[in-house]
Amino acid sequence: MELLHGPIRDYAWGSRSAIAELQGRPVPSAGPEAELWLGAHPGAPATVDRAGGRVSLVDLLVAEPERWLGERIVGRFGVRLPFLLKVLAADAPLSLQAHPDAEQARAGHEADAAREAGVRNYVDPFHKPELLVALSPMEALCGFRDPAVAAEALARFGVPALAPVVAALRDGPAGLREAVRALLTWPAAQRAGLVEAVVAADVAGPDAELVRWLAVAYPGDPGVLVALLLNHVRLDPGQAIWMPAGNLHAYLGGTGVEIMAASDNVLRGGLTPKRVDVDELLRVLRFEVLDDPVVAPRPVSPGVVTWPVPVEDFALHRVRVGAATVPDVRLALPGPRVVLCRSGELSVDDGVAAVTLRPGQAAVGTAAGGALVVGGAGEGYVATAGLR
Repeated sequence: MELLHGPIRDYAWGSRSAIAELQGRPVPSAGPEAELWLGAHPGAPATVDRAGGRVSLVDLLVAEPERWLGERIVGRFGVRLPFLLKVLAADAPLSLQAHPDAEQARAGHEADAAREAGVRNYVDPFHKPELLVALSPMEALCGFRDPAVAAEALARFGVPALAPVVAALRDGPAGLREAVRALLTWPAAQRAGLVEAVVAADVAGPDAELVRWLAVAYPGDPGVLVALLLNHVRLDPGQAIWMPAGNLHAYLGGTGVEIMAASDNVLRGGLTPKRVDVDELLRVLRFEVLDDPVVAPRPVSPGVVTWPVPVEDFALHRVRVGAATVPDVRLALPGPRVVLCRSGELSVDDGVAAVTLRPGQAAVGTAAGGALVVGGAGEGYVATAGLR
């Protein structure tokens, strides 16, 4: 194992305390710090120490793919790290978004590349399923809720213009597509007034609080109303949400560890000043009710839990060591591995080399390493490919 240095993305919705506190730096930070990236995504690759400076993990994978990735990873995913581990810290709501499945991403990327000009929806040919594990209490929108419940939520605001949307939702899941389309294609000249009418309605309750909160951050944005079609999820630390392809979602606030397939394909659906391609979003979305988006941790062995997901790109394990009953843990996980220390002090050894990690530090090991032994006293997260 060796130390891995991840870049921090400074998106406007980021926190000025969460990542800085994790890494033991002064608070508040100089600007918003939204995401700590720990992987080999070409948009912001992490680096490792080498004589004379630091080298991009991307360059190391390309130079020695068999050593770093192993034959199975290269054969399945090519010369690329198939997962990206992040720390996400949101002080404001993120955009409503969804991601394509593998076939849609591949076809969309090819179609975009064939066009001589125009805005691109697909920056790479890969899917982007995601798992987010809460480190602090978190709020998110995740997946469509029962359309009958959403219909009643909208109807309670008493805004006549919303009657067609309410009627569509009362048709059940079959009406979800039409309801989303109607809200996202509302004439721009009337959109702000519609949102203002809903915000001004004399209605109490969680749905009204959500709408008013989102409208402050994104006044006049139709995503404020689309949010009422989704599950409003509140996560306790250790709980997770799983976001497969076609799942409309948005993080609203809090800090978590996120692992995803290494892609940057995002189709936005509101709560953003950025472009929204309604037709492409509707083509990708899965208009299915998600009854319970929360994923509980599953014990693996003493001190180790995971959150099972049905993809081969990634797997995530949480390790807690230091108690008399769990002085260390041994993980026979396939390489390469990325380990993030969340708290305490951890020793991480893959049989090739050992490193000591403190909060906010990370390490990476190659596929050539052996079983991972984590000791010390603290909490860490181990990211690997999901191949078994």
